[in-house]
Amino acid sequence: MKFISTRGSCAAVSFSEAVAQGLAPDGGLYLPNPLPKIDRATFESWAKLSYAELCEEFFALFADFDRAELSRIVKNAYTRFDTPEIAPLVKLDDKTFVLELFHGPTLAFKDFALQLLGGLYEAQIRRTGKPINVLGATSGDTGAAAIHGLLGKQGVRIFIMYPDGRVSPLQERQMTCTGAANVFPLAVPGSFDDAQAALKEVFIDKDFKGEFNLSAVNSINIARILAQCVYYIFAWLKLPEAARENVEFIVPTGNFGNVLAGWMAQRMGLPAKSFCVATNQNDILYRFFTTGVYEQGPVRPSHAPSMDIQVASNFERFIYYARNESPAQTNIAMTQFKKEGRFVLNKFHAEKYLFRASRADDAKIVEIIRDVHAKYGYIADPHTACGFADLQADRTSVILSTAHPAKFPDVIKESVGSEVTSNSLESLKRMKLVKYKLPARKLSVEEFIRAHQI
Repeated sequence: MKFISTRGSCAAVSFSEAVAQGLAPDGGLYLPNPLPKIDRATFESWAKLSYAELCEEFFALFADFDRAELSRIVKNAYTRFDTPEIAPLVKLDDKTFVLELFHGPTLAFKDFALQLLGGLYEAQIRRTGKPINVLGATSGDTGAAAIHGLLGKQGVRIFIMYPDGRVSPLQERQMTCTGAANVFPLAVPGSFDDAQAALKEVFIDKDFKGEFNLSAVNSINIARILAQCVYYIFAWLKLPEAARENVEFIVPTGNFGNVLAGWMAQRMGLPAKSFCVATNQNDILYRFFTTGVYEQGPVRPSHAPSMDIQVASNFERFIYYARNESPAQTNIAMTQFKKEGRFVLNKFHAEKYLFRASRADDAKIVEIIRDVHAKYGYIADPHTACGFADLQADRTSVILSTAHPAKFPDVIKESVGSEVTSNSLESLKRMKLVKYKLPARKLSVEEFIRAHQI
């Protein structure tokens, strides 16, 4: 299996190389080529596998190293989850299910990919003998999950940029209270988009990237997307058989990676009827899927901070497929967006790609949390609440629950009148917070990484 860039100006690489590089040298994002096809019989043959066993079978389609090593990495990745199911599918009623993705060490869906990615990096270091500097940008959950996937790993230093004052206090503590010598949380002014822009500029600097063996932990890393494909397959197999024929996955998303993973699984053969892109008031994706216009606007801080994004870094992969897998057309679209802050897909129909979209502002989020609790006795976090905004009566809905409600105590208390707690989060309140304030600029980030080598 080879991996190609969406922009088509660099050579195809192996799985290990794509994981190590993160961002392709031409600024594009890696994709498997060709995308494997999985028949229904194969999916159904996986029904009795554990989560880790399913993940291993799926990754065997892509990985370029020994199956025994793959098995060890995958099994280790899912040992720190607080339930044997790893991703429980909770039935609310006959047509509404919640896929709980918050049972990992940082109580967010990012743990599924980043616990695995930590093992992949460790294996790479063993093979090459070269240390790795991991650079990421986060709007909240990615940074904590990345840090906890790489805590204390030999040969790895991790640098995570996040918008200062724009993540929840508990999300910040998950990043800044680890006490680990190889972790550097970088609090930058502005929004997540500012941090992400600086990150991409650093990765385009080929000399710096090569000198410091830099790798990306954001969802631009293809291993992140592939790891997230697995829980869609797992959920589909856990549904009643009758529900499998008419299922819509509803995905709270800001960076588009979470829903892209499900859509790619569908392109490989997973029998999903549709996908709903659930956004908060930072609704660039909602506007695109309802109008065909992808246009950047100002970021408005919200109750669902991990979705406070106006530049969805994974969207380029969708554009590549929507433009008939044409690197030239993808380049045109992304160049136009970088220059003008917008581009238009003419004659775009979301339904052709099995997509629709919904949005929920802060007032709606509070209303939804209150209503879902009253109707089902279930407490959804603010991001998950966005997934309940526009359920369709003619299909089975699987709502991806992306974070534990305890991470957002103020919103939960406002909505239902009481707090939800977590022992792991409560313990963070007593720990020392360590962060480094830094401008969201390429040179500043490079200077910091250079100064903090062991």
